[in-house]
Amino acid sequence: MSSRAVAALLDRLEAKSVECHSIMVVRHGHVVAEGWWAPYSAERPHLLYSVTKSFTSVAVGLAIADGLLSLDDRVVDILPDHVPADVSEQGRRITVHHLLSMTAGHGTDSLDEAWRLEPGDLVKGFLRVPFPEAEGTRHAYDNPTTFVLARMLERVTGRGLPEFLDERLFEPMGIDHAEWDRVASGAAFGFHGLHLTTEAVAAFGELLLRGGRWGERQLVPREWVELATRRHVETLPPADGAGNPDFLCGYGYQFWMSRHGFHGNGSFGQQCVVVPSHDLVVAVTSGHPNADSPAQVVLDAIWECLLPDVDEPRAAGDDGSRDDEILAERLRRLSLPGVSGSAAASHSGATRIDASAEDSALPDGTSVIVDPVDGGWLLQLGSSSFEVAVGHGEWRESSPLGRPVVATGAWQGDRFVADLYVITTPHRVRLVVDAGAGTAVATWSTVPLTGPSLELHVRSPLMTQPDLA
Repeated sequence: MSSRAVAALLDRLEAKSVECHSIMVVRHGHVVAEGWWAPYSAERPHLLYSVTKSFTSVAVGLAIADGLLSLDDRVVDILPDHVPADVSEQGRRITVHHLLSMTAGHGTDSLDEAWRLEPGDLVKGFLRVPFPEAEGTRHAYDNPTTFVLARMLERVTGRGLPEFLDERLFEPMGIDHAEWDRVASGAAFGFHGLHLTTEAVAAFGELLLRGGRWGERQLVPREWVELATRRHVETLPPADGAGNPDFLCGYGYQFWMSRHGFHGNGSFGQQCVVVPSHDLVVAVTSGHPNADSPAQVVLDAIWECLLPDVDEPRAAGDDGSRDDEILAERLRRLSLPGVSGSAAASHSGATRIDASAEDSALPDGTSVIVDPVDGGWLLQLGSSSFEVAVGHGEWRESSPLGRPVVATGAWQGDRFVADLYVITTPHRVRLVVDAGAGTAVATWSTVPLTGPSLELHVRSPLMTQPDLA
């Protein structure tokens, strides 16, 4: 693969305004290109959103291989204490296969309705939501299916999903940094919430590409990898007739089929793309403002920029070394834009948040104090325990409530502007303090699907009942 092809991929993503956080391209088992847009970095885990589902699928496959679970096992038999008294006959028939392929019979994602019906028991809520379609006949992207799978796995193995995957997958692969977001009970979501480095995501893609084999060990049965990553059901275009071509190729067992291979996909542009025909894996993390739009843009760029150049011979006398050097330097210098302006304050004093702004990250009336410190500022947001370090002309890191925040800022006339990256996620907050007016606004670039509270998302571990994921 030529460096020009990788450069063309970067050019395409930039032209399409995809806010990339990282990219890794692996060919024939070797990393041919990797880069992180500062302040994101190689050692930092990143929230994968629904790419998490693909890891849950592998965990289920391991439990099936152990003889603890089968595709025909029913939810009502494995989790009888989570079955509503008035469960429908169709609800009684839902199996592991239906959950993995998202063909339980719901017409749309049942998450909101399931939480509303049973705020303390998503499994019971899922079974209470009406099934307008016969099971096994129609695919609908349905988040609770994966949550139910995670609970079934935990029941038959006696292990939490994170602990099970640590033992059976992550530790043998040398992955020691996996972090999971959890619901209020402490259980991992299963359908969302896994944080991994880009290298670990690419390694997962390599594991799948090699049929579940890692080095000399068969970590996942080849039969399961082949079963999970083949089409089990047709995926339908949305009612408006739109739709992205790589999401209309069918659905496997918590994997999307693609025009070339298959992929795990997460909101705001998290992707693990596997192309067996080209012995290729591409891992991408990003933070695009639209939760769904970057996926097809990235896939189109891979197909159109990378694939045509695979195994293309170089021109005579061209060893590609100059192009390699240019690409390497470009990858080293990747960065998201900082905040321009002065370090000198024209005003000082406390302000308060005006939460009437759309996508506010802080409650109305929250006090904001900007204190100058060496080379930057210390923000106090409400309580004295919520303090965020902000650099000027540099990224500065702090962990006020457990999870790291990386921030940079500057004064722009009478306004103080800072970007606060919740750095293990795709999300950041822009804080604008109007010192003269005594007001401030704090707005998300992309609102987390688990809610708009900044304080919630900088606590570790994140524990929440989601609005959507």
